[in-house]
Parts: sequence; C-alpha cells; structure tokens
Amino acid sequence: MSAVTFKGQPISVDGQFPAPGSTAPAFSLVGGDLSDVTLSSHAGKRKVLNIFPSIDTGVCATSVRRFNELAGQLDNTVVLCISADLPFAQARFCGAEGLDKVINLSLMRGRQFLNDYGVAIASGPLAGLAARAVVVLDERNKVIHAELVSEIGHEPDYDAALKALA
Repeated sequence: MSAVTFKGQPISVDGQFPAPGSTAPAFSLVGGDLSDVTLSSHAGKRKVLNIFPSIDTGVCATSVRRFNELAGQLDNTVVLCISADLPFAQARFCGAEGLDKVINLSLMRGRQFLNDYGVAIASGPLAGLAARAVVVLDERNKVIHAELVSEIGHEPDYDAALKALA
C-alpha cells in the first residue's frame, strides 16, 4: 500500500506499484472500439502508461494533451492513456481536442489493473479510481521509469518520462 494526497489530504492506494527494473504485469483493458486490448497487443514497442482518475478533470485532461503532443516525437513508442472513463467519454474528449496520437484504454472490464499496478485508490472521495501515475516500459515490458504522483492534483514529471526513453 502506498500513500498519496488528494487536495492535501492523505489517501491510501492499494496494490504494488511497479519498480524500475521489474517486468510489467500483463493486463487486459478496453479499447475505443470496445475490444480487449492487452499489454501484448503492443509487443515490440516501448510503452508510456499515462494512468489517471478521469479525463473529466483539468489535470488529467492536461496530461492527455501533453502526452499526445510528445507522442508524435517518440520512435517505436505508444502512449496508453488509462482511466476509469468509458471508451465513449475518452473518444469524445480526444475528438473534441483533436488528439490522435494517444491510445485511450478504459478500466471498465480491467479493474484488476488497479491492484496489479499499485494505483487503486482505496480511501477518500476518489476511492475506486486510479491514482495518477506514469509507467514507462521498454520493448520487452521491463519498467524503465515509474512515478506515482504524490499529489493527485499535480501533473506527472513529463521530462523524467521522456528521459527514460532517450
């Protein structure tokens, strides 16, 4: 269990957050067309997992915009934006914003991801959602960068994530 804050108040986060050097747990989440998308769906590519509570919050929306901007500059890399939002809401947001370089994945049939990746908010008003985190994987799904953002309302360290891919 980890502890982060939401608006300065401590909240508990369940599961084991992946450490650099570890192998990322397999997952199955829901893609924009309601298909099951697994970690192995992107085999051979580097992966940036942008994990957040909901696209309908300002900081979460900002992180998706920023990673969309950065994704166009990354070779052999996919950016997976993972939240509890339904694929319809994710698609509506990205369509309205003109974001087409990130892949949205929903936790709607993949709740195990929350515990497997150590981002399951267990207490406070956001209980049941994902804590804000960025996990960067190499082509073999080895974790090369992992940040569990200490305050849910703060943006992740984009520069550190990009540096891991350099």
